[in-house]
Amino acid sequence: MRASTARDNERRQPTAEPGRPVRDDRRHAVLSGPWLLPGHDGRLLAFAHVDGAVLRWTESTPGGPHWLGPDVLPARNVTSLTVVQGRNRYAHLLGRRVRGDGTEPLAVDLVYAIQYQTGRPLSEWRSAGNPLAQRGRSAQTGLPAAAVDTAGALHVFAPTSEGRVFLRREDAQGRWQPWLDLKTRACPDTPAAVATSTGHVELLVPGPAAALTWYQARPGAAPEPGHDLGVVALPGSVTGLETAPGRVTYYLTDAAGGGIVAVRAGDWPVPVGGNPGDGRHAALATTVDGHPCTALAHRDADGRIVVGLCPTEGERYGVWWTDTGTPCLGDPALAQDAYGRVVVLAAAPDGTVTLARQTEGPGLTLGEWVRL
Repeated sequence: MRASTARDNERRQPTAEPGRPVRDDRRHAVLSGPWLLPGHDGRLLAFAHVDGAVLRWTESTPGGPHWLGPDVLPARNVTSLTVVQGRNRYAHLLGRRVRGDGTEPLAVDLVYAIQYQTGRPLSEWRSAGNPLAQRGRSAQTGLPAAAVDTAGALHVFAPTSEGRVFLRREDAQGRWQPWLDLKTRACPDTPAAVATSTGHVELLVPGPAAALTWYQARPGAAPEPGHDLGVVALPGSVTGLETAPGRVTYYLTDAAGGGIVAVRAGDWPVPVGGNPGDGRHAALATTVDGHPCTALAHRDADGRIVVGLCPTEGERYGVWWTDTGTPCLGDPALAQDAYGRVVVLAAAPDGTVTLARQTEGPGLTLGEWVRL
């Protein structure tokens, strides 16, 4: 059977007003994601990036179990995507847009759209520009990382094929500052950005000899170089989580040993086991049996979802790993529902999106996996 082409997909794509969702029950190949976020009204939102669009599902009531969607949100020419959220619960969709017909160098810029209210249309896609403004060089800019600080300002970190990382910040009123070169020289991968409850934004930049950090001396200040973390991160594996006010723990795959480590600025890396694949780890602050904990999830080397649990900042005491036996594509996502239950979301091999929710009882036990 003939493979689908981009033109075929565009021809079959439902049409809608810009930014307004349309319903579509077809299965799609997930290009990136999925992402799972809490909405402002307590309902969870699930996003997945597919060819030419973003799919969105919304819990019908806080805590589920039923979902609405998928809604198809047009994302023309967006080839890769990331989704982040601020404390106001706005969902910021940030992508890499590629345009051109092959007769001249491709034009690449970074674009973003915002969902302000649960289940409502996205704003229109707007350009955040490109630190490499010349058309012949713009394609050297890779997939950005992003974070939203406590003031609502969006921080966009754009890596380039030269190993540099640039920052552009939008304030809470929507005004963009100029691109700032962070003076990195050997970043082989998209960095990991984390906004903390103290108003600061931190950045981990994978390097060939060590993972490097940048931090803000005060909220809104330009980032400064911080600690080297003493471990080489496998590209694409890093995630960060605030585990104490203003303190970030990074979870990553050690490129040398192949296992997962947890590391905080100024501390030695702590091996936490696991048999990870080549993807990114998901991390979530939660409470289990009355104790503050960190829940982790990743796709293992056999392509199955593995979930872990440990006391907050207590990785040295061990992480309790559970192989769910459920295969997935890409990286799983974690969130808490309106009742504080851990929810795991992932793309299934058949192109659907599947999730499992924490059940009643001790520990972190997941219920049945269901397809959205």
